[in-house]
Amino acid sequence: MRGLKYVANRLFFFVITLFFALTINFILPRLMPGDPAERILSRFGPNVDEKAIEAMRIALGVEKDKNLLSQFVDYLKNTITGNFGISYLHYPVPVSQVLKSSIPWTLGLVGTSTILSFLLGTFLGIYAGWNRDKLSGSALLVFSLSLRAIPYFWLAMIILYIFGYKLGWFPLSNAYSTTEILTGFSLVLSVIYHAILPSITLIVASLGSWILTMRNNMVSVLAEDFITLAEAKGLDERYIMVHYAARNAILPSITAFGISLGFVVSGALLTEIVYSYPGVGYQLYRAVLSQDFPLIQAIFFFISLSVLLANLIMDFVYAFLDPRVRG
Repeated sequence: MRGLKYVANRLFFFVITLFFALTINFILPRLMPGDPAERILSRFGPNVDEKAIEAMRIALGVEKDKNLLSQFVDYLKNTITGNFGISYLHYPVPVSQVLKSSIPWTLGLVGTSTILSFLLGTFLGIYAGWNRDKLSGSALLVFSLSLRAIPYFWLAMIILYIFGYKLGWFPLSNAYSTTEILTGFSLVLSVIYHAILPSITLIVASLGSWILTMRNNMVSVLAEDFITLAEAKGLDERYIMVHYAARNAILPSITAFGISLGFVVSGALLTEIVYSYPGVGYQLYRAVLSQDFPLIQAIFFFISLSVLLANLIMDFVYAFLDPRVRG
């Protein structure tokens, strides 16, 4: 019974939070100054007929005589049905088509980098926590603190400048070679080649946080009585480290990892801008500059949905791993 109540509470908060996220997602773009219809038609010349502008407003669903409540209702209906409208920036391409071409790049780059960084950071954090009183553990602590202090956009520019511009080992932009027609295995190799520098940037930028988090969790767990009892029993140190300390210390890190996976959909905004990588973050940047309401709303909707879903899933996973959180 307690389990059902816990699930119902989590689902209730998920729905309420999603509704508020959708509301904020609707309001914020409309606070931006300017008229999207005029901006689109200005491409065809400075003197555009007012009737054409009004017709474009109707096509975009932002006509002046339509109040915000009606627009909000239409927005909710369209969001639920997956109709995100036409992109102002890529007019007349639908928003869904823009996202279809961007999301796979972000999931591949940011998703893979997040997983690799978490795994590497967790193992290094376990080692640093277990050897907290040794030179190696102290060195890892200093190393992780140094990584956290480096702005990742600055790191991206340095890496791109050295290995892309000065040494010429890697390409400066794009997700694959655009100078030749590639298919099959050659296309895969080109994609991997272009993703190396952005991946290194993302892994290094987040590695320090994962090491520090896991190390601090280990230090906290190692102070518990059951660790002392295990040592008093004469159990092997490696066995205690893995099955007693790390097994309990990793629970908070798993929750943080799940939420990090939710943020994968948002992309790595500054990294994608620096490397001109055609992911969601780069599209969001361009959409904000051009005040592309439908594209901004669709991207923020998927970001909100993915983060909330990840949070919900991790609540259930954490409850399964640690029944105490169910009450």
